[in-house]
Amino acid sequence: MRPVFPYPARLAALAVAFALPAAAQPAAPAAPMPAALDSAVVWAPAPGLVVAVADSAALVAFAAEVGDLGAGTEAAGVVVGEGRASYYGERFRGQRTASGERFDPDGLTAAHRTLPFGTRLRVTNLRTGQSVVVRVTDRGPFHGSRVIDLSKAAARRIGMVRSGTARVRIERL
Repeated sequence: MRPVFPYPARLAALAVAFALPAAAQPAAPAAPMPAALDSAVVWAPAPGLVVAVADSAALVAFAAEVGDLGAGTEAAGVVVGEGRASYYGERFRGQRTASGERFDPDGLTAAHRTLPFGTRLRVTNLRTGQSVVVRVTDRGPFHGSRVIDLSKAAARRIGMVRSGTARVRIERL
């Protein structure tokens, strides 16, 4: 989650109004801002999306009610990144991933630093044009120049087992 900053509530309401399409904005405020809301917590989980609540406890309650606000905020098929991919295999077989699942190098899975668990991605090797659909089940990679870690089966499908790494494009499905 991105950092949460306290802002005056009137500024938060203004930020929400600018984040909404014109058709979704109310014609005029229904009532003046309550005096009890001298400050609000503003959270921007994705570009163009602003959430303003009374305090951090309200934000936690709101997030628990609606789930992961970052999930589904990008359109399907949108490129979420390009960079170097690597893979991990047999040495991690059976170990628990960050999502709690046991790692299977024969499965089509991936580790990504920020995307929600369960997110389906199309990973395309930019050199060969081969692609594979994977599911995010783990966090990583923890090597500074890498953007995604693939299971060995996924790496095999896009032709990067021999080289160990490849330049890839990542699309959210």
